[in-house]
Parts: sequence; C-alpha cells; structure tokens
Amino acid sequence: MFGFRHIVLTQFRNYLYQSFSFTERIVGISGENGSGKTNLLDAVYYLCFTRSYFSRTDAQNVHHGQQGMRLEAQLLKNDEAGKLVCIVRENNKKEFYANDEEYKKFSDHIGLYPAVMIAPDDTELITGGSEDRRKMIDTLLSQIYPGYLQQLIAYNKILQQRNSLLKAAAEHKRLDTSLLEILDMQLCERGDVIYQWRKTFAAEFIPLVQQQYISIAGKDDQVQLTYDSQLHNASMAELLQQNRQRDMYLARTGAGIHKDDIDMHMNGLVFKNIASQGQRKSLLFALKLSEFLTLKQQKGFTPVLLLDDVFEKLDAGRMHNLLHRVCVEEQGQVFITDTHNERLEKAFIDLAVPYQLVQL
Repeated sequence: MFGFRHIVLTQFRNYLYQSFSFTERIVGISGENGSGKTNLLDAVYYLCFTRSYFSRTDAQNVHHGQQGMRLEAQLLKNDEAGKLVCIVRENNKKEFYANDEEYKKFSDHIGLYPAVMIAPDDTELITGGSEDRRKMIDTLLSQIYPGYLQQLIAYNKILQQRNSLLKAAAEHKRLDTSLLEILDMQLCERGDVIYQWRKTFAAEFIPLVQQQYISIAGKDDQVQLTYDSQLHNASMAELLQQNRQRDMYLARTGAGIHKDDIDMHMNGLVFKNIASQGQRKSLLFALKLSEFLTLKQQKGFTPVLLLDDVFEKLDAGRMHNLLHRVCVEEQGQVFITDTHNERLEKAFIDLAVPYQLVQL
C-alpha cells in the first residue's frame, strides 16, 4: 500500500499555510472554483515528481506576494512511514528531501512514489499535437526505468546543442562540421536506445489502452492506436544524414525520436476528426487508466491517482464504470475533486466504499 497521510502547504499557490490529514483511501475534495482543489492535487503530484503537473516554473507556484514555498508530506509505502519535503528558497533555489536525505539529482526521485493525474487540459492528449503524447509516454517510462530518464535528459541536452550550432551556422554562414559530427554521434547513441524502449513499451501499452477504452465506453468503437516513429524505417544516423541539408536550411533538427507520436484512428479515420465528445473522453481515460495499471504492474503496488474535475468529463454511466474500476477493483489511494459536495458523496455511497470528504 502506498498513500499520503498528511500534507502541509506553505506559501504554495493560493495557500498561505494549510495542512490536511487523509484518513481514508478514497478522498473527495469539494469546493467552488478557485478554492484550491486543483492546487491541493498538484501539491501531491509535486512531491511525487519534484515539479508541478502544469507547465509552471517553481517561482510561479509561490503564493502571490510571498518569497519561497514549502511542501511536506507524511506517507506510507509498503507499510513503512516516509516523509517528503520540497523547499523553494527566496532566491528560487529548490531543495528536495526524502526521509530527511537531500537529493543531489532530482531525477533520482522519479518513480519512487508513482502517481497518475487526470486534469481538464489533458484533452490535449487527444486533440493536440504530438508533444503532449510524447510527454505522457516519457513520464510513464521514466517512472518505470531510471535509465530511460537519464538517456532522455542527455538526448534533449544534445538536441539543444545541435540546434544552437545549426542556428549559429545559419547566422554566421559557417558550420563547424567536426562538432556537428560529434553531436550527431552522441544523439544517435541515445536516440536509438530511447526508440527501442518506446517500441517495446508501445507493443504492450497500446493493446491495454484499446481494452480499457472498450471497458469505459461500454462498446467497441474500433479505435486503433499505433506508435509512429521515423526510426521504423531508418536508423537515427541515417535520418540525420538524410536531413542534414534541410536541418542547416531550417536551423533546427527535423528528424529523430523527438518527433515520435501515438497515432489515433477510428474505423480507419483520424480519431479526433470524427470522434464524439464522449468517445474522446473515453479514450483520454483509457490512456490514463492504462498508465495507472502499467505502473501498478511494474512497481508491485498501486500508484496514487489524482482525478481533477472528472465529473464534468463523463456521463453518469461512464463515470460509474471508471470510479468502480479505480475505487472498488483497485486498492490504491484516490483523490477526486468536484465543485458539488453532494455529487461526490452520492458517487461514493453508490460505490459502497469508505471515503473521506474535504471541503474547501
């Protein structure tokens, strides 16, 4: 069993100082818009990932008008008590501690306390570009394989260096080809490894998503997902060589694993172009539930599940199917926010599970 028992938020977003104790596995959080429901979920996520779920800088998470912030949590993992602390100092320097031991590298923390979050903006996974879907895959694989995260960090750093070199070459009309060759070699070494990880992962993950979609939607809409990568047809080295002139012209790297995607179709047509709102939402939850189940299988315990404003996303039938799956069939800790306290309470009563309600 893994779960949070107590959390203290100091100068975090709209919280100047607030503490919460969690006494049940299922926690409902109700309150009006702007009361801090999402911020409380994000504080839990922050302590699992050393960063916000949303694309905010650490400074943007500090309470308005204040300097610095602090998050602290008491939790249980495999029946052992633990403590997590994140501090952002007045000079924006961030420190992170697990059981009073400070991390030298924040990446060492990723995957030790797994979590899955579903938030309103996640619809971009279905309707948006490839970047959001790559980020989801990378976040999941980074929690499972520490080596993956290190390779990805290195790849992105080298990619940035290569793009800077190409930009400088375009500006000065002169290219350091020897440096480009070195960067290409380093990029290939990491890109090929990341591709193999993603390819192996996709072979197991995609059938799971399609299975979960049918479970949530209650029918088979012939949804097909495929892992799309330029490396299916050429090695990273071949791609870089083939695209070198184009890269020099555009002053950026146009081919590689940073262009990977998960293609989504239904009955042979692009999913987002023909799917109804209900179908889109069902696929979003299928992706997230598959992420949740994959982490559980790989870690040997259930990750924390953070559901933000999900009642607005699904109809009553699909909502009941989802909540029954995560609250009754699974034994992990679940946090669910909603603007209606009565709706939360009714859902938990219908599920016949012990629950705690937190009203903000």
